[in-house]
Amino acid sequence: MRVPYGWLAEWTELPWDARELGTRLTMSGFELEALESAAPPFTGVIVAEILSAERHPQADKLQVCRVSIGQGEPLQIVCGASNARRGLKSALATVGAHLPGEVTIGAAKLRGVESRGMLASARELGLAESSSGILELPPDAPVGQALREYLKLDEAVLDFNITANRGDAMSVLGMAREVAALTGRPLAGPAIAPPAAPANEVLAVRLAQPAGCPRFGGCIVRGVDNRAPTPLWLRERLRRAGLRSISPLVDITNYVMLELGQPMHAYDLAKLAGAITVRLARSGETLTLLDGTQVICEKDVLLITDEAGPVALAGIMGGERTAVSAETTDVFFESAYFAPAAVLGRARRFGLTTDAGQRFERGVDPTQQARAIERALALLKPAAGGTAGPIQVTESIGDLPRRATVSLRRSQLQRLLGVELAPQRVSGTLERLAMKVTATEAGWQVTPPAYRFDIDIEADLIEEVARVVGFEHIPETDAQTPQRFRPLPAEHPGEAAILEALAARGYSESISYAFVDPALQEQLFPDRAALALSNPIASDLSVMRVSLWPGLLRAALENQHRQADRIRLFEHGIRFEVEHGNTHEIDTLAAVALGPRLPEQWGVPKELRAPADYYDLKSDLEALLDATGDAASFSFVSQPHPALHPGRAARVLRRNQPVGWLGELHPTLVRSLDFTYTPVLFELDLETALAVRRITHREVSRFPQVRRDLAVVIDEAVTLSSLTERVTLAASSLLRDLRVFDVYRGPGLEAGRKSVALGLIFQDISRTLTDDVVERLMVSVVADLRENLNARIRE
Repeated sequence: MRVPYGWLAEWTELPWDARELGTRLTMSGFELEALESAAPPFTGVIVAEILSAERHPQADKLQVCRVSIGQGEPLQIVCGASNARRGLKSALATVGAHLPGEVTIGAAKLRGVESRGMLASARELGLAESSSGILELPPDAPVGQALREYLKLDEAVLDFNITANRGDAMSVLGMAREVAALTGRPLAGPAIAPPAAPANEVLAVRLAQPAGCPRFGGCIVRGVDNRAPTPLWLRERLRRAGLRSISPLVDITNYVMLELGQPMHAYDLAKLAGAITVRLARSGETLTLLDGTQVICEKDVLLITDEAGPVALAGIMGGERTAVSAETTDVFFESAYFAPAAVLGRARRFGLTTDAGQRFERGVDPTQQARAIERALALLKPAAGGTAGPIQVTESIGDLPRRATVSLRRSQLQRLLGVELAPQRVSGTLERLAMKVTATEAGWQVTPPAYRFDIDIEADLIEEVARVVGFEHIPETDAQTPQRFRPLPAEHPGEAAILEALAARGYSESISYAFVDPALQEQLFPDRAALALSNPIASDLSVMRVSLWPGLLRAALENQHRQADRIRLFEHGIRFEVEHGNTHEIDTLAAVALGPRLPEQWGVPKELRAPADYYDLKSDLEALLDATGDAASFSFVSQPHPALHPGRAARVLRRNQPVGWLGELHPTLVRSLDFTYTPVLFELDLETALAVRRITHREVSRFPQVRRDLAVVIDEAVTLSSLTERVTLAASSLLRDLRVFDVYRGPGLEAGRKSVALGLIFQDISRTLTDDVVERLMVSVVADLRENLNARIRE
C-alpha cells in the first residue's frame, strides 16, 4: 500500500523522516518495500499563466501563446494542446529545463515562429501515464513558483507490504494508528461531522442476508456536477497512492477508501429502480460489472439489488447499469459492512482483483460506515456541489461482529518473550493500540477494537506487545537448556551437495509454483489425476503439479523466447500424487536440458555443439547416482511414457524398484509447445533415489591387474545392462572393472546384430592371478554369453 508522507502527517505527528519512519514500521510488522518521491526528477518547470492564445499563422493545430512567468516580459510559446487558453495557469518548462526521459528543453522555431519553452502535460512531467492536454493548475496557483515546490513533488511516498491478517492497516488512518502506537502521540486527522441535511429524502434498504451484510449506510445527494474537475490536490493524492483520477464522484469514494479504509460506491440515482435489497444470488443470475465483465452468480454470492435486479457484486464491484457518468446529477452513496466470509474467494472465482474486495476479505471496521459518508459529503460539496439528504444506516445489531475478550497472563508473556516487562508498560502499550485493558491477578483482560479481526488468542496479544515495544529492545538471552540438533541420518541425501553438483555441471536452479497449467499437465500426464484448487489465482495455475516437468518446461520456454540457446535448469520441490482419494507429497528432483551440448567458445569443434540428447542428460544423472556410493544398484530400463519419445525413454530403477524417469520430450509435444531444440528431462524421487549408502573400508590390492579384451556379437535388442549383468555373474568376484570401449555395426555382421568390445579387468586381494586362472574365467564368460544371449565371439 502506497502512503504519501504528508497525508499520513495530517493524522498524527511524525517525529521521524520518511526513511526512519519506514524502518520503524518495518520493525513493527509493516515491511517498507519502496521509498520514492512523488514525481520523477525534473528541473526548470514553473507555474505560468497564459495571457493570450492566438492561432499559428501557418498551422491550424498550433497556437502562439504569450505566457507570464511572474517577472520580466511575457514569453512567446508555441503550443499544440487544445486546452491552451487565455487565463489558464499551467506548467512551463523553460529553456534549459530537464524533463523525465532525459529531455532537455531549448529555444526552437515551429513553422517559422519562435518558441521560448514548452507548456507541459502531466505525462511529460511523469505525473500521469497519458494526458489529453497541458497540465491545468488552479486559478490561485502562484505564477513564477517552481512547480515541484508548489505541488510538493519532492514529498516521500512509502510503499508498505500489508500482511493478509491486517486489513485494518490498509488505509492512511490504519497506518496512522500504528505510528501513534509507536510514538505515544494522539491521532488527529480532519474533522469529520454530520453535515446539515436540508432535504429529508431517503432510499429504502432491506437486509435480506444480514449475516453477510449486517450494516448498510446510504445517502442521497442531488444536484451534483460530475463534469467538474476534481481538485488538483485530491487528484495528486490519488496518483501518489496509486490510483488515477476518473470523475469527482469516483475520485471521492476512492479517496475515502484510501483514507479511512472503508470502500464506498456511488450509484446514479436516476438509474436505480426502487428500493435496495441486499440478498444472496439466485443460481445462474447474471450481472454486468463496471469493467464490462458479465458474471454468472451461484447461490453463495452476495448481491446488492434493486427492483429490476442486481446492481452490484457486494464488496467487490458495482454494476454497469447503475454506474455514474458525466451526466449524473443525482447520486446514492453506499457505505456498507460486508462480513469477510461473505466476500472471501468470490472475486477470485470471477477472475477479479479489486481494492474493495481485498479490504472486505480481510475485515473492515464495522463502525465507520456513517463516518465514511460524512467524509465523502465534506469532500463533495466544494468539488462538485450537491444537496445531501440524511445519512441512513440500516443494520442488524445481532449480526454485527463482536470482539471477544482475550486473557493475557503475565507469566506467559515473560515465558515467550524471555524478558519481564513492567505491568504499566504492557497495559500502556495495549491501550495505545486502542484496546480496553483490565488488570487481573494473573495478568490482563483485553478487548480489541472492532477493526482488529486478527486478535483472537493470547499469543496475538503477546505479539502486539513485542512489536510495539520493539523487538530490538528485547535483550538476547541464552536458553536455559542447550539446543542440540540431531545429526542428519547417514543415508539421507544432503540437499546442498546435490544442488551444488548440478550447478557445477552447468545447471541453474529454477523455482516455480506448485500449481500449474491444467492443459499443459494433461498433455504430459493424460492418465494421472491432479488435485484442483478451489480458488486458483489464475486459470493457468489451477491444479497442483503431479511432476516438476510442467514448471521446468514453462521456464525453458520463457528462456527460449528470450533468445537463450543453451538451457540447463533443475528444480527441487514437492509434487502431489492423488491415489485412492488421498494426496501424497513426494520430495522430487528434476532437470531439463536443451540446446547445444557445449557452450559456444573458441576451440570447440562444430560437432561438439550438436544439440544435447538422451545420453548427455544420462551422464549428468549418473554423476548424481554415483555420489550415493551405490552406483551398481541403479539400472535404466526402456519403458514408454506419454510425455517422452518412444524408444528414447527409460525408467530409472534402484535395486529393481522404480525411482524416476529419463528421456527426450515426445516429438508431438516439442512441436505443440514450439521448442527449437528437443528438451531432455529426468525426474527422481529424492529420498529413495539418492539415499546414500554408508561407505565401508575396502582394502586396496597390492597385486597387479590383468586385462582381457573380448568382442561379442549380440542381437540389437540386447541392452548393455543385460550384457554387463551376464558378464559380472560369470566372472565371479575377481572381476574388478568392466569397460565398453567400442560398438560396431556394419559389413561383416548379420542384419540385426551388433559387436560390443569389452575390457575385463581382473584382480585378487591376496595373490597374483596366473594366466590359467584368467583364461578359465574368460571361458566361463564366453560360455555364459553364448547360452543366455545367443552371442558369438568376433574374431
